[in-house]
Parts: sequence; C-alpha cells; structure tokens
Amino acid sequence: MADPKGQKVPTIVRFYRFRNRLKEKTHGLGGGTGQVSAEALAEAEKALAQMAEDYPDWVSGLLVKLSEKHGRCVDTPEHRREFFEEINEIAHDMKGQGGTFGYPLITEFADSLHNFTTIKNDITDSMVELVKAHIDAMRAVIRGRVKGDGGEVGAQLKETLNQAIEKYKGKK
Repeated sequence: MADPKGQKVPTIVRFYRFRNRLKEKTHGLGGGTGQVSAEALAEAEKALAQMAEDYPDWVSGLLVKLSEKHGRCVDTPEHRREFFEEINEIAHDMKGQGGTFGYPLITEFADSLHNFTTIKNDITDSMVELVKAHIDAMRAVIRGRVKGDGGEVGAQLKETLNQAIEKYKGKK
C-alpha cells in the first residue's frame, strides 16, 4: 500500500484471540481438557437409547396430527393452503430425526412430504390424497417397527408411495 507521495505505508495487522466457550462448557464433563469423559459419553448413549425407544410413540403422535390436518383439507378445501403449511412444518420436524433413531424410511417419506407440501399453486384433491399416501407409508413403518432400510418391506413401502406419486402427479 502506498500514500499519495508513493511512499510505502506500513500495514497494521491485529490478532484477536477469542475465548473457546465450547471448551469452557465441557469443563464439567471432561475435567477441562475439552474432551468428553467416558461416563458422560455413556450417559449420553443411554439417553439416546431411551429416546430411540420412545421415538415410535412420538412419531405416532405426529402422524395423528398429520391425519387431522389431512382431514381438515378434505372437509374445508378453502383452507387447504394453511393446512398444507402446517403439514409442511410437521414433516420438517419428522424428517430431521428418523435416521437418528433408526428409522431412515421415516426421514425419506417425511422429506418427500415436506418437499411436496412446499408447492405454491392451487391444491387439488389429488394433492390431498398424496398427503394421505405419505401418512399411510409412515404409519406402516411405525406400526411394523421397520428399522433401517426395511429390507423387502421397506422396498415395498417405497414402491407403493412412488406409485401413488405417479398416480396423483398429473390429476386435478
């Protein structure tokens, strides 16, 4: 860098040291080393296992909410946009946790439902039926406790949902 007379101006460099707040927060867990103790890790794994056991019940509650919103779409077509927005939010919540608790099919189906319900055009009866197809697929996963990719059952559920998507894709 040069000043107007062409002489070199020294560059000022400043270094900032920020506190490592994350390391400070783990002080009680790992003795201040920034590492998590084996006891804390075991406790976290135990809590995660308990949450995984409760996951099907939690999802069942969300499926009830989705079914209610679907029913409202059927009963009150003039309010479908607002119900689709609510369905979209519920699907967003569901897609983030399925894989964590051993149900990646829930994540996959909820992601599909979430993407589908972000549409901005008129919502047809066929679109409402496609919401139901997603709900039915997720309900089958939870009722059957279909974990992982689900093997043959998982493949059949995916195929059934894909057939419903194809069936209702072009219908009004």
